[in-house]
Amino acid sequence: MRRYRKFDYPVEDVRRFLEPGPIVLVTSAWKDQRNVMTLGWHMVLAFTPSRLATMISSGNHSFELIRRSGECVINVPTAAMLDTVVGIGNSSGAAIDKFEHFGLDTVAASAVAAPLLAQCHASFECRLADRSQVSRHGMFIWEVVKAHVARTPKVPRTVHYRGDGQFMLSGDEVSRRRLFKPEML
Repeated sequence: MRRYRKFDYPVEDVRRFLEPGPIVLVTSAWKDQRNVMTLGWHMVLAFTPSRLATMISSGNHSFELIRRSGECVINVPTAAMLDTVVGIGNSSGAAIDKFEHFGLDTVAASAVAAPLLAQCHASFECRLADRSQVSRHGMFIWEVVKAHVARTPKVPRTVHYRGDGQFMLSGDEVSRRRLFKPEML
């Protein structure tokens, strides 16, 4: 195993090493409004029931739509959508209809009002399971109530933000299944 010589690093930039997973597109709907936003701050909390958390700034146009409706769809785009993902993140749903502007096709969800994005590899319909951290931290704790995933590709190339306008694309899948205890899989 290689050993690394380490140097001091700015603490405000540690996210470049710790971003939790792929960039997602979160769709929301409340009354006659709907929006889509780019989001990198999310994490898995539990498997059964399936629980996820997202951190959404109160200054984001989607924040109130999501807070009021108590639901959303978390859509997982692939690397082919990278420029669209950046464009969505650089614009406000208060100023434009992002679905129309970016040519996003929507599909009605089965359990929530927010739409699924047809161009995304996976879409997870979510209902708010715990709102105790929303006001203080902008953290929404979700239960996934319905999941939709394309059959192919089995392992899509997802986009991971590294900060400073830099992205990393997911790469080859490597298995270490043989090293796991069955109860830890």
